[in-house]
Amino acid sequence: MVKKRVIQRKIAQLMAMFPIVTVVGARQCGKSTLVQHLFADWDYYDLESPDDYRLISSDPGAFFSLHHQHVIIDEAQQYPELFRVLRGVIDRDRQQKGRFILTGSSSPAIVRGITESLAGRVATVEMAPFKQCEYYGSALPDLYTVLVSGGGMAEMMALRPVTSLAGALEVWFRGGFPEPLIAAEKDEGFYRQWMEHYMANYVNRDIRALFPRLDMFRFRQFLTLIAQSSGHQLNMSAMARAVETSVPTIKGYLDIIHHTFLWRNLHAYTGNALKKVQKADKGMFRDQGMLHYLLKIHGLDDLLLHPAAGASFESFVIEELIRGLEATMATQLAFRYYRTVDRAEVDLIIEGAFGVIPVEIKLASVVRPQSLRALKRFVADMDAPYGILINRGRRVERLGEKIIQIPVNYI
Repeated sequence: MVKKRVIQRKIAQLMAMFPIVTVVGARQCGKSTLVQHLFADWDYYDLESPDDYRLISSDPGAFFSLHHQHVIIDEAQQYPELFRVLRGVIDRDRQQKGRFILTGSSSPAIVRGITESLAGRVATVEMAPFKQCEYYGSALPDLYTVLVSGGGMAEMMALRPVTSLAGALEVWFRGGFPEPLIAAEKDEGFYRQWMEHYMANYVNRDIRALFPRLDMFRFRQFLTLIAQSSGHQLNMSAMARAVETSVPTIKGYLDIIHHTFLWRNLHAYTGNALKKVQKADKGMFRDQGMLHYLLKIHGLDDLLLHPAAGASFESFVIEELIRGLEATMATQLAFRYYRTVDRAEVDLIIEGAFGVIPVEIKLASVVRPQSLRALKRFVADMDAPYGILINRGRRVERLGEKIIQIPVNYI
C-alpha cells in the first residue's frame, strides 16, 4: 500500500494551472512511487534506463509527436536537452494544462533547464522523505492551515496530535526515507545496510556523475566533518583547515550537498533594524536518520544522551515545519534563523504573506522562563502576532500573552 503524501493535493492543483509540473527531491524519498501512483494510466519513462534514454534522446521530436501529453519522465536532469525540446512542444499549445510530470534528484541541472527553457511553463514542487504524519497515516496537521491563513492563538489551541510523542521521536531518530523506515519495523539489520549503501551510492554514483573532477577523497572527509556541524553556524575556515583545502572549495562542497537535497543551508534573518545580527549561515542535514548514521548513533536512548541531540532535534523540527508549509499553496515562503551579536537566538523565522512567525525549539519538556527571553524580545521588536515554542511538552499551552507551546507530535 502506497502511503499518502502531503504534497499530493498541491501537485493536483498545480497540474490544473501549468503544462508541466516538476517534482524534485533526494533520491529514494518516494518521487517515482508517488507520481506513478497518482498518474497510473500515464506513460512512464526513466532516463536512468538506457532503453528509455535512447528512445527519447535519439529523436526527441519524433518521440513527443507520439507522446504529446500524459507522460512522466523520471530523472529528467540526465538529458539536459529535454527542457529545450519541451519548450517547443508546450508552445505549440500553451493553453493545454497538465501534460507532463518531470522528476529530478539534482536541483542545479533541473533549475538551469527550467530557467533557460521552461520559465512560465512549469511549476516545481520539492518532495522530502516522510514527514511524521505521512508515516503514521495522518493528514497534514491543521497547524499549517492556521499559519497560512493568518489564524491566531485561539485556533492554535484547538490543534490535535498526529501521533504519540514516542512516535515522533522514532521518526526523529530513524529519519524519513520510506524504505528503511518501514523495513525497520521488522528488520533492524536492513535499516543499517540501507543507510550504508545509500551514502556509498550517493558519493560514488550521484556525486561522481554530476561532478567528475571532484576530489572524492576530500569530499568524503568533508561529509564526515560536516556531520559534526549540523544544526550550527558554519565556520568555513575551520572546516577548510580540517580537510586541508580552501574556503572556496568548502563553499562549493556545501552547494553540492544543498543542491542534491542532503543538506539545507539556512541563512540569517536580518530584518530586525533594532539589533545587530550575526550573518553567518547555519546548516543542517535534512534527514536526521542520515545524520545519526554518520555520527554512529545506534539507538534512541544513545541519541538522547549524545551531545548532538539538541541540534539534531532542532533540525528535525525545522524540516517538519518546512515540509508542512511547502505542502500548502502558500507563496513567498522564506525560512531563516536569527542570532544577535549578544547571542540572543531564535531557531527559525518563518516568513510569508501571513507575516513573520518566530519559532523556538527545545528538546526538553519543561520550559524555563529564561529560555523564552529571545523569543519574546523578537515578538516585541517585530510586532509579530505570536511566537511558537516546540518541545516535548504534553499539550498545546499558552506560555504568555503572545507565546504558545506546541508539542513536536502536533506538527
